[in-house]
Formats: sequence, structure tokens, C-alpha cells
Amino acid sequence: MLWKKGRRSDNVVDERGDDGGGGGGGFRMGGKGLSLGAVVLIVGFGLLTGQDPMQILGQLTGQATQQQSAPAPQTRHAPPANDQQAEFVRSILGDTEDTWQAIFQQAGKQYRDPKLVLFSGRVNSACGLASSATGPFYCPADQQVYLDMSFFDEMSRRFSASGDFAQAYVIAHEVGHHVQTLLGVSAQVDAARQRGQRMEGDGGLLVRQELQADCLAGVWANHAQQRLNWLEPGDIEEALNAANAIGDDRLQQQGQGRVVPDSFTHGTSAQRVRWFKAGFAQGQIGQCDTFKAKSL
Repeated sequence: MLWKKGRRSDNVVDERGDDGGGGGGGFRMGGKGLSLGAVVLIVGFGLLTGQDPMQILGQLTGQATQQQSAPAPQTRHAPPANDQQAEFVRSILGDTEDTWQAIFQQAGKQYRDPKLVLFSGRVNSACGLASSATGPFYCPADQQVYLDMSFFDEMSRRFSASGDFAQAYVIAHEVGHHVQTLLGVSAQVDAARQRGQRMEGDGGLLVRQELQADCLAGVWANHAQQRLNWLEPGDIEEALNAANAIGDDRLQQQGQGRVVPDSFTHGTSAQRVRWFKAGFAQGQIGQCDTFKAKSL
């Protein structure tokens, strides 16, 4: 991937090395603290299923993350100019900004750029305190993406999913959740949760939401390639391999030796690959309506 062609975003914040703890040993949602033991169990479950632990917390509390208050403001730093990993992230984020600004403008809407926070170890977001074990995540309460770049090493080591475009897919997926927030999709899913609609399991709303984010990542990839022609042979396969590696069925089989479809949160490997490819094929958001799809 010729990622150096991309415009560098100014919306990457470097909090690596900062103490993002803010006191306490657990996530806080809706003002109610969780014990350290509960947090360990939630993080462990998230690792096994590939689900964002903070989404699990949101389900347990039954409260939308948008209602959470933001953490106390801290001094925010731009990444150092000689940091190649950070430059890569700035390039990918910058191109997602260019892509989604253009798509929103064509639809008569305004796109608001998200911030992307680089952290190491742990970080305090408006959705709570998270550790590196959480993996990359998007917090709709502060409209920021959070990334510990050690996750990319884990992708390669644990999931055999390596390559720069595989990493770009991960970032684009999280930005896809930001797009969903701006379009009102996330609020609709939260409202459905409050009404008691099924969230988990094959065909559940969480699965459909995650698969749509995969499709939106594909839409971005299509537009980025048209604009920059930066993909090299094997790049798309890297993204598809990453999508395949983190499907619920594969993660559950690896983690617990069996597949439990009723607990799916992100979709199967085949589904994640299919929806990324659907977005990439034509680059149209209209191809990403996973909520109306009869078959995922």
C-alpha cells in the first residue's frame, strides 16, 4: 500500500505515555462503578468474542453511551513527525476524512471529522476507562476513535492478519462507526435496545451494526483507490484476511473450542468478508443496508 500518498490528518492525538487512569480500577458507565473482578470478566469475554467490552457494558447498564459525560480535559499532543506508525495512522485517517466529507456533501449533509487518540496501556474516554486489551474502539459519547497500536502486532501474531492495508481496514471500520453516529444509525440501535429488541446472535442488531461498519470500510477503500491509486497487489487480500480472522465463529472456535451463534456480536468470518466486499465493489452507501438484508 502506497500510504504515503495520503493527506495527513491533523486530528490524531498522541496520548501514549500519558497516565489515562484517572483513578479507580474499573470502567464507569452512568456514574456506577464496576468492580475490578467484573471488569476482568468483561474484558475476557470481549477478547473471546471480538466484541468491544464497552459495548457489553452499555448493554449491561441499558444506557446509551451518548449520555455519558466527557472526561476532564487534558493537554493533547500531536504525534512526533518522525514516528512512521503515527504518520501511517494520520494518512489513513486523513483519507477517510476526504472520502466521507465528499460523500456527505453529495448527499447534502455535513461530515464532522472524528479525533483519533493514540494510547498505550490504558486510556480514559467518555465511554469509560479502557485498557489495551479492549482493542481499537469508537466512543460515540465523545466521537473519538481510540487505538493502541500494539493491537496491530497482536493482529499479526495472534490472528495471522498482517499488512498495512489490514491495519487501514481496522481504522476505517472504527471510522465507519463514526459515520453511523452522524447518520443516526447508532441512536436507532440504542433505542431498539431500550425497547428490548434482540441485540446479539446471528441477525441481531449488534451484528448488523458491525457488518455495516465493515461495509462502510469497503466504501472508503473504493473511493480512496479511485482518488489515490495507492493499492498494491495483495492489499485487498490483506483486508479480507483480517475480516476473516476476526469473525465471531472463528474467534469463538479458537477461544472456547465451540461456536455459539446466539452470542454473536460482529458476524461470522464469511459475513464480515462479504460486507466489506459489498462496500468496496461499488463504493455506494446504499449497498450497506445490513438492517434490511434478509440474509447476512
